[in-house]
Amino acid sequence: MRNIITIVRKEFAQFFRDKANIRMLLVMPVIQLLILPLAADYEVKNIKLALIDHDHSPGVNQMIQKITSSGYIHLVAYESDYKEALKLFEQDKADIMIEVPQQFEENLIRNNEASISVSVNAVNGARASIGGQYLQKILQDYNMDIRLKWIQFPRFNPIPLVQVESAYWFNPHMNYKQFMVPGILVILLTMVGANMSALNFVKEKELGTIEQINVSPIQKHEFIIGKLIPFWIMGQVVLSIGLLIAYLVYGVVPVGNIGLIYLFSSFYLLVVLAFGLLISTFVQTQQQTMLVSFFFMMIFILLSGLYTMIDSMPAWAQMITKLDPIAYFVRVNRMVIMKGSGLSDILPDIGIMIFMASALISWAVWNYHKRS
Repeated sequence: MRNIITIVRKEFAQFFRDKANIRMLLVMPVIQLLILPLAADYEVKNIKLALIDHDHSPGVNQMIQKITSSGYIHLVAYESDYKEALKLFEQDKADIMIEVPQQFEENLIRNNEASISVSVNAVNGARASIGGQYLQKILQDYNMDIRLKWIQFPRFNPIPLVQVESAYWFNPHMNYKQFMVPGILVILLTMVGANMSALNFVKEKELGTIEQINVSPIQKHEFIIGKLIPFWIMGQVVLSIGLLIAYLVYGVVPVGNIGLIYLFSSFYLLVVLAFGLLISTFVQTQQQTMLVSFFFMMIFILLSGLYTMIDSMPAWAQMITKLDPIAYFVRVNRMVIMKGSGLSDILPDIGIMIFMASALISWAVWNYHKRS
Protein backbone atom coordinates (compact mmCIF):
# COMPACT_ATOMS: atom_id res chain seq x y z
CA MET A 1 0.00 0.00 0.00
CA ARG A 2 2.86 2.37 0.81
CA ASN A 3 4.37 1.80 -2.62
CA ILE A 4 1.05 2.64 -4.32
CA ILE A 5 0.75 5.89 -2.33
CA THR A 6 4.31 6.80 -3.30
CA ILE A 7 3.59 6.27 -7.00
CA VAL A 8 0.36 8.27 -6.75
CA ARG A 9 2.18 11.21 -5.15
CA LYS A 10 4.87 11.02 -7.82
CA GLU A 11 2.27 11.02 -10.60
CA PHE A 12 0.45 14.06 -9.24
CA ALA A 13 3.71 15.97 -8.76
CA GLN A 14 4.89 15.05 -12.25
CA PHE A 15 1.56 15.91 -13.83
CA PHE A 16 1.14 19.38 -12.30
CA ARG A 17 4.77 20.23 -12.96
CA ASP A 18 3.94 20.51 -16.66
CA LYS A 19 1.42 23.32 -17.28
CA ALA A 20 0.50 21.84 -20.65
CA ASN A 21 -1.03 18.85 -18.85
CA ILE A 22 -3.38 21.13 -16.94
CA ARG A 23 -4.51 22.81 -20.14
CA MET A 24 -5.04 19.42 -21.78
CA LEU A 25 -7.03 18.08 -18.85
CA LEU A 26 -9.20 21.09 -18.05
CA VAL A 27 -9.21 23.71 -20.81
CA MET A 28 -9.54 21.46 -23.87
CA PRO A 29 -12.60 19.48 -22.67
CA VAL A 30 -14.31 22.72 -21.61
CA ILE A 31 -13.83 24.33 -25.02
CA GLN A 32 -14.92 21.19 -26.85
CA LEU A 33 -18.03 20.79 -24.72
CA LEU A 34 -18.96 24.41 -25.43
CA ILE A 35 -18.54 24.03 -29.21
CA LEU A 36 -19.47 20.46 -30.20
CA PRO A 37 -23.10 20.38 -28.96
CA LEU A 38 -23.83 23.57 -30.89
CA ALA A 39 -22.48 22.04 -34.11
CA ALA A 40 -23.92 18.52 -33.69
CA ASP A 41 -27.44 19.48 -34.79
CA TYR A 42 -29.71 16.77 -36.20
CA GLU A 43 -32.19 19.32 -37.53
CA VAL A 44 -31.89 19.95 -41.28
CA LYS A 45 -32.36 23.60 -42.20
CA ASN A 46 -31.78 25.89 -45.19
CA ILE A 47 -32.84 23.36 -47.83
CA LYS A 48 -32.28 24.99 -51.23
CA LEU A 49 -35.09 24.68 -53.77
CA ALA A 50 -34.89 25.17 -57.55
CA LEU A 51 -38.20 25.64 -59.38
CA ILE A 52 -38.87 24.85 -63.04
CA ASP A 53 -42.23 26.40 -63.81
CA HIS A 54 -43.85 25.64 -67.19
CA ASP A 55 -47.31 26.74 -66.09
CA HIS A 56 -46.87 30.23 -64.56
CA SER A 57 -50.25 30.09 -62.86
CA PRO A 58 -51.50 31.47 -59.52
CA GLY A 59 -51.84 27.89 -58.27
CA VAL A 60 -48.09 27.36 -58.65
CA ASN A 61 -47.38 30.57 -56.75
CA GLN A 62 -49.64 29.44 -53.91
CA MET A 63 -47.89 26.07 -53.77
CA ILE A 64 -44.40 27.63 -53.66
CA GLN A 65 -45.54 30.12 -51.03
CA LYS A 66 -46.79 27.17 -48.94
CA ILE A 67 -43.44 25.39 -49.32
CA THR A 68 -41.22 28.37 -48.49
CA SER A 69 -43.37 29.56 -45.59
CA SER A 70 -42.23 26.56 -43.56
CA GLY A 71 -38.86 28.23 -42.92
CA TYR A 72 -36.91 25.07 -43.77
CA ILE A 73 -36.99 25.31 -47.58
CA HIS A 74 -35.79 28.38 -49.46
CA LEU A 75 -36.32 29.15 -53.13
CA VAL A 76 -32.87 29.88 -54.57
CA ALA A 77 -33.48 29.59 -58.33
CA TYR A 78 -36.36 30.04 -60.76
CA GLU A 79 -35.56 28.29 -64.02
CA SER A 80 -37.49 27.64 -67.21
CA ASP A 81 -35.34 24.73 -68.44
CA TYR A 82 -34.62 21.41 -66.74
CA LYS A 83 -31.00 21.26 -67.93
CA GLU A 84 -30.24 24.65 -66.41
CA ALA A 85 -31.69 23.57 -63.09
CA LEU A 86 -29.73 20.32 -63.24
CA LYS A 87 -26.50 22.33 -63.31
CA LEU A 88 -27.43 23.70 -59.88
CA PHE A 89 -27.53 20.11 -58.63
CA GLU A 90 -24.12 19.42 -60.09
CA GLN A 91 -22.71 22.54 -58.42
CA ASP A 92 -24.40 21.71 -55.08
CA LYS A 93 -26.32 24.98 -55.26
CA ALA A 94 -29.69 23.22 -54.94
CA ASP A 95 -30.93 20.34 -52.79
CA ILE A 96 -34.42 19.85 -54.25
CA MET A 97 -35.77 20.54 -57.72
CA ILE A 98 -39.49 20.83 -58.55
CA GLU A 99 -40.69 20.79 -62.15
CA VAL A 100 -44.28 21.97 -62.72
CA PRO A 101 -45.72 20.88 -66.09
CA GLN A 102 -47.86 22.98 -68.37
CA GLN A 103 -51.57 23.23 -67.60
CA PHE A 104 -50.92 22.25 -63.98
CA GLU A 105 -53.67 24.43 -62.53
CA GLU A 106 -56.05 23.67 -65.42
CA ASN A 107 -55.73 19.89 -64.88
CA LEU A 108 -56.16 20.39 -61.15
CA ILE A 109 -59.44 22.26 -61.67
CA ARG A 110 -60.91 20.17 -64.49
CA ASN A 111 -59.68 16.67 -63.62
CA ASN A 112 -59.25 17.08 -59.84
CA GLU A 113 -55.69 15.87 -60.14
CA ALA A 114 -52.33 17.13 -61.36
CA SER A 115 -48.75 15.86 -61.15
CA ILE A 116 -45.40 17.51 -60.51
CA SER A 117 -41.86 16.16 -60.70
CA VAL A 118 -39.61 16.30 -57.63
CA SER A 119 -35.86 15.54 -57.80
CA VAL A 120 -33.65 15.37 -54.71
CA ASN A 121 -29.88 15.81 -54.58
CA ALA A 122 -28.87 12.63 -52.73
CA VAL A 123 -25.11 13.19 -52.42
CA ASN A 124 -25.78 13.80 -48.74
CA GLY A 125 -28.14 10.90 -48.04
CA ALA A 126 -29.36 12.11 -44.65
CA ARG A 127 -30.07 15.64 -45.87
CA ALA A 128 -31.81 14.28 -48.97
CA SER A 129 -34.00 11.92 -46.96
CA ILE A 130 -35.06 14.51 -44.39
CA GLY A 131 -35.47 17.28 -46.98
CA GLY A 132 -37.61 15.01 -49.16
CA GLN A 133 -39.78 14.15 -46.16
CA TYR A 134 -40.22 17.84 -45.33
CA LEU A 135 -41.33 18.58 -48.90
CA GLN A 136 -43.66 15.58 -49.02
CA LYS A 137 -45.36 16.62 -45.79
CA ILE A 138 -45.79 20.22 -47.03
CA LEU A 139 -47.27 19.05 -50.34
CA GLN A 140 -49.67 16.76 -48.47
CA ASP A 141 -50.84 19.72 -46.39
CA TYR A 142 -51.21 21.80 -49.55
CA ASN A 143 -53.24 19.02 -51.16
CA MET A 144 -55.46 18.79 -48.09
CA ASP A 145 -56.02 22.54 -48.13
CA ILE A 146 -57.22 22.33 -51.72
CA ARG A 147 -59.56 19.44 -50.97
CA LEU A 148 -61.06 21.22 -47.98
CA LYS A 149 -61.55 24.35 -50.07
CA TRP A 150 -63.21 22.68 -53.05
CA ILE A 151 -65.05 19.71 -51.59
CA GLN A 152 -68.30 20.48 -49.77
CA PHE A 153 -68.73 18.06 -46.87
CA PRO A 154 -72.24 17.51 -45.39
CA ARG A 155 -73.12 19.23 -42.16
CA PHE A 156 -72.73 15.97 -40.25
CA ASN A 157 -69.85 13.95 -41.64
CA PRO A 158 -70.82 10.25 -41.71
CA ILE A 159 -67.14 9.20 -41.90
CA PRO A 160 -65.72 8.52 -38.41
CA LEU A 161 -62.66 10.53 -37.49
CA VAL A 162 -59.77 9.41 -35.30
CA GLN A 163 -58.10 12.17 -33.33
CA VAL A 164 -54.45 11.51 -32.49
CA GLU A 165 -52.59 13.33 -29.72
CA SER A 166 -48.83 12.91 -29.57
CA ALA A 167 -46.66 13.15 -26.47
CA TYR A 168 -42.85 13.25 -26.58
CA TRP A 169 -41.63 11.61 -23.40
CA PHE A 170 -38.32 12.49 -21.70
CA ASN A 171 -37.62 15.29 -24.21
CA PRO A 172 -40.95 17.06 -24.82
CA HIS A 173 -39.45 20.02 -26.69
CA MET A 174 -37.31 17.77 -28.94
CA ASN A 175 -34.20 19.67 -27.88
CA TYR A 176 -31.25 17.91 -29.52
CA LYS A 177 -28.84 19.33 -26.90
CA GLN A 178 -30.56 17.24 -24.24
CA PHE A 179 -29.71 14.21 -26.36
CA MET A 180 -26.21 15.15 -27.54
CA VAL A 181 -24.60 16.73 -24.47
CA PRO A 182 -24.60 13.55 -22.32
CA GLY A 183 -23.03 11.58 -25.16
CA ILE A 184 -20.41 14.19 -26.02
CA LEU A 185 -19.44 14.42 -22.35
CA VAL A 186 -18.68 10.68 -22.39
CA ILE A 187 -16.52 11.04 -25.52
CA LEU A 188 -14.43 13.84 -23.99
CA LEU A 189 -14.00 11.91 -20.75
CA THR A 190 -12.89 8.86 -22.72
CA MET A 191 -10.37 10.70 -24.87
CA VAL A 192 -8.82 12.46 -21.87
CA GLY A 193 -8.62 9.28 -19.80
CA ALA A 194 -7.34 6.85 -22.42
CA ASN A 195 -4.86 9.19 -24.11
CA MET A 196 -3.33 10.71 -20.99
CA SER A 197 -2.88 7.41 -19.17
CA ALA A 198 -1.25 5.82 -22.22
CA LEU A 199 1.00 8.81 -22.94
CA ASN A 200 2.08 9.03 -19.31
CA PHE A 201 3.22 5.41 -19.26
CA VAL A 202 5.08 5.67 -22.58
CA LYS A 203 6.76 8.86 -21.42
CA GLU A 204 8.34 6.80 -18.61
CA LYS A 205 9.80 4.55 -21.29
CA GLU A 206 11.18 7.42 -23.35
CA LEU A 207 12.78 9.08 -20.32
CA GLY A 208 14.23 5.80 -19.10
CA THR A 209 12.66 6.05 -15.64
CA ILE A 210 10.76 2.84 -16.28
CA GLU A 211 14.02 0.91 -15.92
CA GLN A 212 14.59 2.40 -12.48
CA ILE A 213 11.09 1.36 -11.41
CA ASN A 214 11.63 -2.16 -12.76
CA VAL A 215 14.67 -2.72 -10.52
CA SER A 216 12.94 -1.22 -7.47
CA PRO A 217 11.02 -3.35 -4.92
CA ILE A 218 7.70 -2.05 -6.32
CA GLN A 219 5.50 -4.89 -7.58
CA LYS A 220 4.04 -4.83 -11.08
CA HIS A 221 0.42 -4.60 -9.91
CA GLU A 222 1.35 -1.79 -7.48
CA PHE A 223 2.89 0.16 -10.34
CA ILE A 224 -0.16 -0.27 -12.57
CA ILE A 225 -2.63 0.64 -9.81
CA GLY A 226 -0.51 3.63 -8.80
CA LYS A 227 -0.66 4.80 -12.41
CA LEU A 228 -4.43 4.39 -12.58
CA ILE A 229 -5.50 6.20 -9.42
CA PRO A 230 -4.33 9.78 -10.31
CA PHE A 231 -6.00 9.74 -13.71
CA TRP A 232 -9.11 8.15 -12.21
CA ILE A 233 -9.39 11.14 -9.86
CA MET A 234 -8.70 13.60 -12.69
CA GLY A 235 -11.36 11.90 -14.80
CA GLN A 236 -13.95 12.49 -12.09
CA VAL A 237 -12.90 16.14 -12.01
CA VAL A 238 -13.41 16.41 -15.78
CA LEU A 239 -16.82 14.75 -15.42
CA SER A 240 -17.83 17.23 -12.71
CA ILE A 241 -16.76 20.19 -14.84
CA GLY A 242 -18.64 18.77 -17.81
CA LEU A 243 -21.86 18.30 -15.83
CA LEU A 244 -21.54 21.84 -14.49
CA ILE A 245 -21.14 23.24 -18.03
CA ALA A 246 -24.08 21.14 -19.23
CA TYR A 247 -26.22 22.72 -16.52
CA LEU A 248 -25.03 26.34 -16.81
CA VAL A 249 -24.77 26.57 -20.61
CA TYR A 250 -27.30 24.10 -21.98
CA GLY A 251 -29.70 23.75 -19.05
CA VAL A 252 -29.22 19.98 -18.91
CA VAL A 253 -30.35 18.83 -15.45
CA PRO A 254 -30.27 15.10 -14.63
CA VAL A 255 -33.77 13.81 -13.96
CA GLY A 256 -32.35 10.85 -12.07
CA ASN A 257 -29.86 10.65 -9.22
CA ILE A 258 -26.60 12.29 -10.28
CA GLY A 259 -24.79 9.93 -7.93
CA LEU A 260 -25.57 7.08 -10.34
CA ILE A 261 -23.55 8.86 -13.04
CA TYR A 262 -20.55 9.07 -10.71
CA LEU A 263 -21.06 5.45 -9.65
CA PHE A 264 -21.01 4.23 -13.23
CA SER A 265 -18.15 6.54 -14.20
CA SER A 266 -16.06 5.08 -11.36
CA PHE A 267 -16.01 1.69 -13.08
CA TYR A 268 -16.03 3.14 -16.58
CA LEU A 269 -12.88 5.16 -15.93
CA LEU A 270 -11.12 2.01 -14.76
CA VAL A 271 -11.96 0.43 -18.12
CA VAL A 272 -10.77 3.44 -20.12
CA LEU A 273 -7.58 3.96 -18.11
CA ALA A 274 -6.73 0.27 -18.15
CA PHE A 275 -7.24 0.25 -21.92
CA GLY A 276 -4.87 3.20 -22.27
CA LEU A 277 -2.27 1.47 -20.10
CA LEU A 278 -2.69 -1.73 -22.11
CA ILE A 279 -1.96 0.16 -25.34
CA SER A 280 1.15 1.67 -23.77
CA THR A 281 2.55 -1.78 -23.00
CA PHE A 282 2.60 -2.60 -26.72
CA VAL A 283 4.20 0.62 -28.02
CA GLN A 284 7.50 2.40 -27.43
CA THR A 285 6.91 6.06 -28.35
CA GLN A 286 4.23 8.67 -27.74
CA GLN A 287 3.67 9.00 -31.49
CA GLN A 288 2.83 5.31 -31.75
CA THR A 289 0.54 5.67 -28.75
CA MET A 290 -1.42 8.49 -30.38
CA LEU A 291 -1.84 6.56 -33.65
CA VAL A 292 -3.02 3.35 -31.98
CA SER A 293 -5.30 5.25 -29.58
CA PHE A 294 -6.81 7.25 -32.46
CA PHE A 295 -7.49 4.03 -34.38
CA PHE A 296 -9.49 2.47 -31.54
CA MET A 297 -11.19 5.72 -30.46
CA MET A 298 -12.60 6.29 -33.96
CA ILE A 299 -14.13 2.81 -34.00
CA PHE A 300 -15.49 3.12 -30.46
CA ILE A 301 -16.98 6.58 -31.08
CA LEU A 302 -18.67 5.72 -34.39
CA LEU A 303 -20.16 2.54 -32.91
CA SER A 304 -21.17 4.12 -29.60
CA GLY A 305 -24.64 5.22 -30.65
CA LEU A 306 -23.77 8.89 -30.22
CA TYR A 307 -24.55 9.89 -33.82
CA THR A 308 -26.37 6.84 -35.20
CA MET A 309 -28.77 4.42 -33.50
CA ILE A 310 -27.23 1.07 -32.64
CA ASP A 311 -30.48 -0.69 -33.61
CA SER A 312 -30.09 0.67 -37.15
CA MET A 313 -26.59 -0.80 -37.57
CA PRO A 314 -25.92 -4.14 -39.31
CA ALA A 315 -25.99 -7.22 -37.10
CA TRP A 316 -22.21 -7.60 -37.15
CA ALA A 317 -21.75 -3.97 -36.04
CA GLN A 318 -24.25 -4.43 -33.21
CA MET A 319 -22.17 -7.37 -31.98
CA ILE A 320 -19.04 -5.19 -31.93
CA THR A 321 -20.83 -2.54 -29.87
CA LYS A 322 -21.13 -5.08 -27.05
CA LEU A 323 -17.34 -4.72 -26.68
CA ASP A 324 -17.49 -0.93 -26.86
CA PRO A 325 -17.39 0.62 -23.36
CA ILE A 326 -18.37 4.04 -24.75
CA ALA A 327 -21.69 2.63 -25.98
CA TYR A 328 -22.60 1.54 -22.45
CA PHE A 329 -21.79 4.89 -20.83
CA VAL A 330 -23.56 6.90 -23.56
CA ARG A 331 -26.70 4.84 -22.99
CA VAL A 332 -26.46 5.00 -19.20
CA ASN A 333 -25.78 8.75 -19.22
CA ARG A 334 -28.85 9.39 -21.35
CA MET A 335 -30.96 7.03 -19.25
CA VAL A 336 -30.10 8.77 -15.98
CA ILE A 337 -30.10 12.35 -17.30
CA MET A 338 -33.15 12.19 -19.57
CA LYS A 339 -35.30 9.31 -18.26
CA GLY A 340 -34.42 9.34 -14.58
CA SER A 341 -33.46 5.65 -14.55
CA GLY A 342 -32.55 4.08 -11.22
CA LEU A 343 -29.85 1.74 -10.00
CA SER A 344 -31.74 -1.39 -11.03
CA ASP A 345 -31.89 -0.11 -14.63
CA ILE A 346 -28.13 0.39 -14.97
CA LEU A 347 -26.96 -2.48 -12.76
CA PRO A 348 -26.38 -4.88 -15.71
CA ASP A 349 -24.20 -2.25 -17.41
CA ILE A 350 -22.22 -1.76 -14.18
CA GLY A 351 -21.60 -5.50 -14.08
CA ILE A 352 -20.23 -5.40 -17.63
CA MET A 353 -17.92 -2.50 -16.73
CA ILE A 354 -16.58 -4.41 -13.72
CA PHE A 355 -15.87 -7.41 -15.94
CA MET A 356 -14.16 -5.26 -18.61
CA ALA A 357 -12.08 -3.40 -16.01
CA SER A 358 -10.93 -6.63 -14.37
CA ALA A 359 -9.99 -8.18 -17.70
CA LEU A 360 -8.11 -5.13 -19.02
CA ILE A 361 -6.24 -4.44 -15.78
CA SER A 362 -5.20 -8.08 -15.55
CA TRP A 363 -4.10 -8.05 -19.18
CA ALA A 364 -2.12 -4.82 -18.68
CA VAL A 365 -0.36 -6.22 -15.57
CA TRP A 366 0.43 -9.50 -17.31
CA ASN A 367 1.65 -7.87 -20.52
CA TYR A 368 3.80 -5.36 -18.64
CA HIS A 369 5.34 -8.18 -16.60
CA LYS A 370 5.94 -10.18 -19.78
CA ARG A 371 7.67 -7.34 -21.65
CA SER A 372 9.64 -5.94 -18.74
